Amino acid sequence: MSASKLSALPTACLSQGLAATLCALALLGSVATASADPIGQALALGDASLVVEEGGRTVIADNPDRGMVPASTMKLMTALAAIERWGLQHHFTTEFRQGRDGRLWVVGRGDPYLVSEELDGAVRALKRQGVSRVNGIGLDDSLFLGGDRIPGRSSTDNPYDAPVTALAVNFNTVNVVVSGGQVRSAEAQTPLTPTARRMGGPMGSGKQRVNLRTRDNALRHFGELLALKLQAAGIGVNGDVQIGGAPSGAKLLLAHRNSRPLSTVVKNMLEYSTNFVANDLFLLLGERGGQSSMVQSQRVMEDWARRKFGWRSVTIEDGAGLSRGNRVSGRQMIDVLDAMAPYRNLVPAQDGNPNVRAKTGTLRGVSCYAGWVRRNGDWAPFSLLINQPVAHGFRTQVASALAAAPTLARY
Repeated sequence: MSASKLSALPTACLSQGLAATLCALALLGSVATASADPIGQALALGDASLVVEEGGRTVIADNPDRGMVPASTMKLMTALAAIERWGLQHHFTTEFRQGRDGRLWVVGRGDPYLVSEELDGAVRALKRQGVSRVNGIGLDDSLFLGGDRIPGRSSTDNPYDAPVTALAVNFNTVNVVVSGGQVRSAEAQTPLTPTARRMGGPMGSGKQRVNLRTRDNALRHFGELLALKLQAAGIGVNGDVQIGGAPSGAKLLLAHRNSRPLSTVVKNMLEYSTNFVANDLFLLLGERGGQSSMVQSQRVMEDWARRKFGWRSVTIEDGAGLSRGNRVSGRQMIDVLDAMAPYRNLVPAQDGNPNVRAKTGTLRGVSCYAGWVRRNGDWAPFSLLINQPVAHGFRTQVASALAAAPTLARY
């Protein structure tokens, strides 16, 4: 026992002789018991909710109806809504059109997984169609409302704070290596653009993935990268990069179909907790009449949740869980998990414990975990929403204990 724990012992335990020894041993035993019972510790937290369902019956219901900040466990709801809207085999597309003046227009349809390799495929397809020269590049991202604010998004250089635009490459991030004041691309498939050089220059030495921070940076980087790829394929590019709406008479040359189906998009989003992908899907879910906005998507998603689950109250401010204004109860999260059960394989397994498949959620002072634990050969859904500071690994300890406990009846 440490000196600090000794100093915390009651005075009665500091007396001499056998009584003191027995008292100290009793306290040691109580500490060991508490640390060996993470489920009990979770239930003792003041600002937390733990709900567990087994065999279709709720077996633990601690604060089940209290609205909690779900953090990134919100991505489970976004994933479910996307699967129901489009199906697992859906492929997002991006349009390439040519105006009468020869300008190549790229019209963003919100493909969240348009990476460098997908641009390569689109360029090859354009060349097969006989495109040998374009008079500049036009970029149309009007599907998403310009200047829209994502609740909870910060203005840092971190990739998870990347802006969300209807036309984006590489999740609106650049991957660079900074050395001796020089910047080079960290990816063979992504040539260094002027925007990437400018954004990466002020960063410290080493490999850096930074987000493009603004819509203007994101679109300019897209245009610069596309121009480099067109030129590398032998397609001449004369003229500048323009941002705006594609002309109504622009001829459709190609509707590039992303090689990744929605199942892969969702699986990767949940595994890597990609905020860009989650809020891109969120905005696409709210699209009506050829345009979407956060306000519109919030309304659409809340209406969908109320209709599907019969909820009276829920607050959905974004699809990634960045916003502290989101409010979901533990019982509501169980409803989502029950509906997600057919797609459980898309949710990541806990490191070192294949009997847990769950999504984490982390903000400052928020530690959440929601998914399934395998008990007696069956998967039992659980929701752990903690809105107070706890140890980083506590939530995984609770989940592992839920999977291993012979019975949950005593809780």
